[in-house]
Amino acid sequence: MPYRTVAPLLTVLAALLASAAVSAAPPPRIERGSLVLEGVPTHSPRVLETLDPWLAGRGATFRDFLPDGSLLVSTRFGEVEQAHRVAMPMGMREQLTFGAEPVGALSANPQRDGGFVFARDRGGDENAQLYLYRAQDRSLSLLTDGRSRHGGAIWSRDGQRLAFAGNARDGIATDIYIAEMGAAAPASGAQRPAPRLAVAAQGENWSPVDWSPDGSQLLLLATSSVTDARLYLADVASGAFRLLSLGGTTGKTGPRTGIGSARFSADGRGIWFTAELGGEFQQLRFLDLADGSLRALTALVPWDIDDFEPSPDGRWLAYIANIDGYGKLSVMDLGSMRTVEPAGLPAGIVSGLRFDRSGTKLGMTLESAQSPRDAWVLDLARNEATRWTASEGAAVDPARMVPAELIRYPTWDRSQGAARRIPAFVYRPRGPGPHPVVIDIHGGPEGQSRPGYSAWTQYIVNELGFAVVQPNVRGSTGYGRTFTMLDNGRLREDSVRDIGALLTWIAAQPDLDPQRVVVSGGSYGGYMVLASMVTFGDRLRGGIDVVGISNFVTFLTNTAAYRRDLRRVEYGDERDPSMRAFLQRISPLTRAEAIRKPLLVVQGLNDPRVPASESEQLVARVRANGAEVWYVAARDEGHGFRKKSNRDFDLRTRATFLERLRDAP
Repeated sequence: MPYRTVAPLLTVLAALLASAAVSAAPPPRIERGSLVLEGVPTHSPRVLETLDPWLAGRGATFRDFLPDGSLLVSTRFGEVEQAHRVAMPMGMREQLTFGAEPVGALSANPQRDGGFVFARDRGGDENAQLYLYRAQDRSLSLLTDGRSRHGGAIWSRDGQRLAFAGNARDGIATDIYIAEMGAAAPASGAQRPAPRLAVAAQGENWSPVDWSPDGSQLLLLATSSVTDARLYLADVASGAFRLLSLGGTTGKTGPRTGIGSARFSADGRGIWFTAELGGEFQQLRFLDLADGSLRALTALVPWDIDDFEPSPDGRWLAYIANIDGYGKLSVMDLGSMRTVEPAGLPAGIVSGLRFDRSGTKLGMTLESAQSPRDAWVLDLARNEATRWTASEGAAVDPARMVPAELIRYPTWDRSQGAARRIPAFVYRPRGPGPHPVVIDIHGGPEGQSRPGYSAWTQYIVNELGFAVVQPNVRGSTGYGRTFTMLDNGRLREDSVRDIGALLTWIAAQPDLDPQRVVVSGGSYGGYMVLASMVTFGDRLRGGIDVVGISNFVTFLTNTAAYRRDLRRVEYGDERDPSMRAFLQRISPLTRAEAIRKPLLVVQGLNDPRVPASESEQLVARVRANGAEVWYVAARDEGHGFRKKSNRDFDLRTRATFLERLRDAP
């Protein structure tokens, strides 16, 4: 070929290569305070105008009764949630703790005037430390080592000892520690004895769940997975422990069972607990420690018992049934075995049951799709419920909040001779449609979408005009043990196929637009987003992946060591060559070239569960293929954003992203 012909071709080729190199180059990394941004455009003026009033609200979570009868709650008045005291129904919230990090797991000393213990980590790293708050002088003292991971703190009945879980011994095993709190709280700054290792874990995740009434024993829960757990009884003085046989079910030496929680009876002669014990649902049962006999209290309830609490005097037993995602509270009089249906409680999700010291009042948190979480108290003598806090869900008319609609859609396989049906909650905009759709997938995967309050969901329905569908694909909890295990190991992609069936259902709804569907989710839900974009990309406008798993092998390699074995039970053991090959094959990173639609990725850089490397490698691979990626990361966050300023920026970015996808041709 003559030079005069080749030269222009070479020039064109060089220009094309230069253009490709420029297009493949990552966008500049911009740091804005603790935020790290790549490819994130200026927020939409419409979003900036409409979103903030929806994010101005707050909720209040009941944590415990203080000895004087007031409530200990957590709520946010600034950047993060802190501990507050509420002295009377609808009384002012007196802030007790302060700081840059949110508090969690508050528990009041049952015998001291206003003292309590709480957990706090740094920047979402989940290496929580335990702190003691002294009411006398409002001082804080660190109870733990300042480095390791701690949680599950429970007081002895006399308030003189505190049991908790921690992994200080090797950074992996979760052992049981006891802190001697003494007959009286030491003066501020005084030294207290270091917590002692009471029970060394045996290769499982252990946590204390209750003290015996006389303080001589601890009830321990050992968990290998959501469907495999055991109960142990430990001697506090010696550290010796024994496995409890739950009617022939002894975990590693017998049939596996999931266990929710456990409590000693008021006289210490038996144990209340929730477990499947060969059935589909976690039922509330009583174990007689003398003869080993079992009796079931909720055998006629075909749903999980989510939470329960016996009163200190042994008269009452309160429990919550998770009925299709909604919580139903019942209170049983153990003398007459008569069940009381509490009056005055609105429908919604009930959680966090605790009795006061007299056993006559029951505290709880209640929320619904249309109202934020708040603290309530049930007076057992009058069977009367009273709301103690009134939180502001948003700075908008509460009448604008849309309800959650429970639906079931057919999926691709069959169960009991018919198409298996997947439960989902739908939030629909007012008006005829057809509306664009956000499919919002929960994490876990051992989790459940429930009709709780979300200002973000209400905003995108009311202001952006999206319908929101929250499916409980196979692998979700709340629908029986068999359903929870339908996605384990090599069945992983079956849950992704449930999203394909949902897309088919959406296409059949006259008020929904199948041409404008966005998939969104966090953690395992983030994996589902990426897998859906790989598999169903031609039916999606884009995706929002929040702290999602992009490669199961690198995830299992890099997740925090104390979590690794627990996750191997769910996903498979990457050390097995055959399973490793399977996990590589199904990982979205392996097939990232199939992701061609716009993608927003959100990541906390301190995340111990799904490390930031999962997002970083996915962002790089998808960009290399020429797809559009927006990336939002935060240096002071972990598995999700908990600080209001970070969360607000994240949601403004998500809203701008959704607005663009909605309006794209």
